[in-house]
Parts: sequence; structure tokens; C-alpha cells
Amino acid sequence: MTDSLVLDRPADGTEDSAKWRQIVDGARTVFMARGFDAASMGDIAKAAGVSKGTLYVYFKDKDELFAAIVGQECSFQAEGVFDFDHTDSDVEAALLKHGKAFAEKICDPRRQSQLRTVIAIADRMPDLGRKVYETGPAVGIARMSAYLRAQVEAGVLEIADCEVAAAQFIETCHATMFKPVLFNFAPPPTPERIAHVVGIAVRTFLAAYRKK
Repeated sequence: MTDSLVLDRPADGTEDSAKWRQIVDGARTVFMARGFDAASMGDIAKAAGVSKGTLYVYFKDKDELFAAIVGQECSFQAEGVFDFDHTDSDVEAALLKHGKAFAEKICDPRRQSQLRTVIAIADRMPDLGRKVYETGPAVGIARMSAYLRAQVEAGVLEIADCEVAAAQFIETCHATMFKPVLFNFAPPPTPERIAHVVGIAVRTFLAAYRKK
């Protein structure tokens, strides 16, 4: 494929374009079913319902297509789960709410397949792996750390290192659930299982950090 064809992209060749989204959705389906290395541009064109010529007008190769999918995932990760209200001093309720929402999202099989693909190509495309971490786990830890610091200042909690405390809590929220799904060892957890595990995480956290 020539550089002139790659550069001659349509004016609507952005994320707001219906055709762009159609191609990305097709690529996501193929990557999830076959993995990055086994997927071909021909497979992606077929899944997206476009010609290979049209596909190459929007994306020059698989790397660029996968980068677009990762970009969408990064936007998705930044939404909602750890949007704490710093004035809310009911720490138990806040942690239960956000912990359960996080566990549900991270154990979603659709996200697991994409995460496996990111991990598989992180050595070859380190910038993508870094981007996923910076806009996902790092954002969650930072937002929760800020909430915890606000509660320390309000005299509700007593924490020496809010960043470590936030990271530890997040990890305990998906204990026994995330890795079994990641490695295809077990199905996604039920809402009851999520509530049970997150409940333990919250009680353990408060036992350690609630101001006596």
C-alpha cells in the first residue's frame, strides 16, 4: 500500500465517522476472536463489511487499527468507576460502591480478551501498553488516593501512604476473581461473589485505616 493512499484519507476519517467506527468494531471482533498475530487485514475488512481498499484508506496497518481500539479502551477506562465525591465521609459506602463497580468492569470477558492482546504485544508496542496503564490503573489509583487524602484531612481515616493504601484496596477488590477469568480458568464472577469479595476488602481496609 503506497504512502499516497494512506495519506489521502477522507475528511471524516476520525472517531466521529460512522465508517471509522464500523471498521474499528470489525477489527475488535477479529482481534478478540483470533488474537493480534493471527488476524489479517482481509479478515478485518470482511468483518467490518468494507473493501480492503477502503480499510487502507482509514488505517495503514494492523498496528494502527489496534492503536485505535486501545485509544477507545483508554477512554472507557477513565470513565466513572473512580469518580469519588471528596466531601462524602461515608467511606464504607463509597468503597463498596466503587469497589463493586470496578470488579464488575475488570472481570468483564470482553475486556479480558482485549487485555490479553495488549499484554501479548506490549513488548513490540510498548507505547500502547504504557498508554493503557497510564489511562487505566494509574488513573484509578490517583483518584482513589485523592479521596483517601481528603478523608485523612477530614479526620475520618489515618493513612501514612494514601497511594499504597489505594493500590492495595483496588487489588483486594478483584482477589480470586480477576486472574481466574484472565487465564480462562473460571467464568466471570456473579454479582453475589463480587459483593462478597469487595465486602471483605472494605472491612479489611477500614480495620487498618479507620481513625480510632
